[in-house]
Amino acid sequence: MSLACGSAHADRRVALIIGNSAYKSAPKLGNPVNDATLVGGMFKKAGFDSVDVRLDLSASEMRRMLREFAGRTRDADMAVIYYAGHGIELDGNNYLIPIDATLETDGDVLDETIPVERALFAVEPAKQLRLIILDACRDNPFAKTMKRTLASRAIGRGLAKVEPTSPNTMIAFAAKAGSTASDGDARNSPFAAALVEHLPKPGLDLRKAFGFVRDDVLKATGYKQEPYVYGSLGGDDVPLVVRPAATGPQANPQDAIRRDYELALQLATRDAWEAFLAAYPDGFYANLAKGQLNKIGAEETRVAAEQKARAAEQEKTRLIAERAQKAEQEKAVAAAKAAEDARIAAERKKEIEQAKAEAAERERKAAEAAAAKALAEKQAAEKAKAELAAKQAAERAEQAAKPAADRQLPEVEQKVAALSPGPTSQMSAVDLTKSVQSELRRVGCLSAAADGDCNATSQRSLTLFNKYAGTQFGVKLAGVDALDALKAKPGRVCPLVCNFGFKADGDQCVKITCRAGYRVGDDNECEKIQEKKPVATREDSRRRDADRKATEAAPSKPEASGQIVCNSAGCRPVQKGCRLVAGATPGRYNAAVGSGNYEVCN
Repeated sequence: MSLACGSAHADRRVALIIGNSAYKSAPKLGNPVNDATLVGGMFKKAGFDSVDVRLDLSASEMRRMLREFAGRTRDADMAVIYYAGHGIELDGNNYLIPIDATLETDGDVLDETIPVERALFAVEPAKQLRLIILDACRDNPFAKTMKRTLASRAIGRGLAKVEPTSPNTMIAFAAKAGSTASDGDARNSPFAAALVEHLPKPGLDLRKAFGFVRDDVLKATGYKQEPYVYGSLGGDDVPLVVRPAATGPQANPQDAIRRDYELALQLATRDAWEAFLAAYPDGFYANLAKGQLNKIGAEETRVAAEQKARAAEQEKTRLIAERAQKAEQEKAVAAAKAAEDARIAAERKKEIEQAKAEAAERERKAAEAAAAKALAEKQAAEKAKAELAAKQAAERAEQAAKPAADRQLPEVEQKVAALSPGPTSQMSAVDLTKSVQSELRRVGCLSAAADGDCNATSQRSLTLFNKYAGTQFGVKLAGVDALDALKAKPGRVCPLVCNFGFKADGDQCVKITCRAGYRVGDDNECEKIQEKKPVATREDSRRRDADRKATEAAPSKPEASGQIVCNSAGCRPVQKGCRLVAGATPGRYNAAVGSGNYEVCN
């Protein structure tokens, strides 16, 4: 009876999920149907009373689904609409585009699309929370082709900013107003993957959950896409999934102070911090609040000094323009310099106070993390102790229920039965390790094969995953939590590291190829090959010295033969290459003309 009463009084939660991919007059979108299916499964696992997932709807079907969903929200406490597909902004209003829209002119938007206000009307009856999630900020092809019937009519990029008028209403955009969202390279978009990761966490306030979604999407898109939330909620936490009632020790009594501190931190105004100090004048968070007030005071001083410096500069310019007396000009210049010095001093003071506040904030987060970790460890120890006690009680009850013949079994056989582990548990541990290794390979943290052996290589790969994913899973024994976290990652987590001579190209290492005259340098980049000049070796120097000494020691060769030839004109040395021949001197036609020696040349 108590369980029945508890379920009867539980909050009723309903959700409508729409994913449009197969557009008839535009290229098909790959992810909206996958995203809608994923998000719909998340709401079902979160225990929603009604989750309606609809894919590829026409205009009439979307209107009918919103009308039927409005009827289900009349007795609901929480109503959620998720839409993935194309959207368009026209004159500051947002519209959701069905798959049968053609949108040849801007006037067709009013007839062929569904205004976002229609979705707001459908969730209006909900009592506690009205949430609309729009993954429709893609680059819209209709906006580029449609004709303008009025030149001044504006068609924006992405969706326009929305300010809900109803209380407890939030509208979450996949990308900030005026910007577009990315579908990513995986099966699901970064926005949908982050929603499934953080929204169903028990007890997590929706504002913080969407903050975590924003951080994940920024990291996944290289800080190009920033999700944004419009609207506001009250001061109480509004989780999508309520945290189960705690059976162990109660939460830290300072949780309320921490929540008020974080609220004041979000407002970041002097009034907020003064109100916080008025409520909590002493303690750890009070000191942090005083540091934030000092930072705000430094900023106010800097702004005042900057305004004074600007006024002094304007006064100096005015006096110079009016050709004032030299003394007045010098006075104005001195005043401007003093104002500028004051501005610089205020700027430095602001930087110092800001650094102090940031350091104090880091210490606060570290202290809260340590306290949360200690509390979690204490609760885990108490839970394990309670489970052990329950297990022992169950074993005692089982032993008491056994027949007398079973209780009389030999003690040795009982010990053997108790010590022999079942093959199922051993196989399940191996399969779990192999699954974790497969996921580590998929996210780029493990290069070895998935063999089910939790060796040093697998432990190092899980350590790398903890480092780059910001997790703290145990590395010696793979667990189900680690496997779930790995499966939630849509793509590579660990960076690709290549050997020397190779570079990263996507998910592969390719060899670096340099053009002629270049080679791979020490920095793994192509560099020009330096030409080396020939260097004389010691052996060449020794050979040259020996040749030179032999040449100098050798006797000089005579340039002439040393022979003399004489005739009627006188005597002279025999020419080089000639020789003396004894006998009659030949005359013309080789007739002998006399006796003696004569010169013969080759």
